[in-house]
Amino acid sequence: MPKYKVSLENIRLYGYHGASENERELGQRFEVDVEITADLSDAVRTDDMKRTVNYESVYRLIEREVVGEKYHLLETMADKIARDVLSQFGAEEVLVRVRKPSVPIAGSIDHVEIEVVHTR
Repeated sequence: MPKYKVSLENIRLYGYHGASENERELGQRFEVDVEITADLSDAVRTDDMKRTVNYESVYRLIEREVVGEKYHLLETMADKIARDVLSQFGAEEVLVRVRKPSVPIAGSIDHVEIEVVHTR
């Protein structure tokens, strides 16, 4: 059985997450990657868009989590996205990466990234 991977990379959204109250009030930009592994051979065989992963729907799910919710931990947000994608899109495996480019630490850092993988 073939496995196909659908990836949405570097989704940039503004949200209100973080350990400090200031981060949760002012908000900041977050970046999200999602890799969905699934058997899409039926979609390939029939060339039917209804039988594949609808990446616009995946994007909207991620947007709702990042924009519409507030989390203290990036780990919690990444885990929630992974669980929801796994359950709603018939995936065998989902990898989610969440990046926080503006990290409130005294030092030079590009970003902090959390990665989680959920499988069936």
